[in-house]
Amino acid sequence: MSTSARQAAPVAWRRAAVIRDRAWQLAREGARKGGSGARAGLAYLADRIIEIAPRIPVRDLAALRRQFPGLGPEQLADKLVAGAAGATSTVGAGVGAAAMLPVPPAMPTELAAEITGVAAIELKLIAELHEVYGVRPPGNLKARSTAYLSSWSGERGIDVMKPSTVNTALGGQMKRELRQQIMKRVVRDLPNLMPFMVGAAVGAVMNRRDTKRLAARIRADLRKIQVPWEALPELPPLEKPAEPLKLAEPPEEWGD
Repeated sequence: MSTSARQAAPVAWRRAAVIRDRAWQLAREGARKGGSGARAGLAYLADRIIEIAPRIPVRDLAALRRQFPGLGPEQLADKLVAGAAGATSTVGAGVGAAAMLPVPPAMPTELAAEITGVAAIELKLIAELHEVYGVRPPGNLKARSTAYLSSWSGERGIDVMKPSTVNTALGGQMKRELRQQIMKRVVRDLPNLMPFMVGAAVGAVMNRRDTKRLAARIRADLRKIQVPWEALPELPPLEKPAEPLKLAEPPEEWGD
């Protein structure tokens, strides 16, 4: 990074923090006043993410160990996090030059695409981290997808020994939590979508940072209930989605 870029970075981040805080205030104010446009925009994104969750291709533990031979659980998890962070930073950089108003009714297509793209990558990461730590949620593809949505929206690992954390129905509470998480993502993305900001570079850095932060929280939960590989019962291969979602082009670490 050049000297001028390093000097500009603190200013950009201060501007980003101010815009993000103000945008969050405006968004909360709009929701409190019953803005139907804001609710409709968030509901659309929430429903879209719920729709794509079962279509996300997930590698099971056997496939991951074949792809990354010789790595232990923590090393393998590190690989997955690095790849996912690289992939979400690519998504952020791809739409970093778009401009928007600070409330969901004016949400452009580019921002909606970024939010759903980042969500898909992070959901894949969460699912594969559960595989690595030996705590695959029970049930079929739909049930596991619901569990991973709950994990993503709450930024927590799934304790398979506690049915309440696994058998979360897609009811009102689940959707409200998910919409709240999406609102946070929208507000977080605002600074890198403003034309006078650094743009794509800030978007890439913010997405990478937030994906790593999410992964750290999930991994901290999963380590508490981790099952060693040698103690794992033989599990059936994961079902393949009927219509697999095509994710953004990943860096090398992400794999197929």
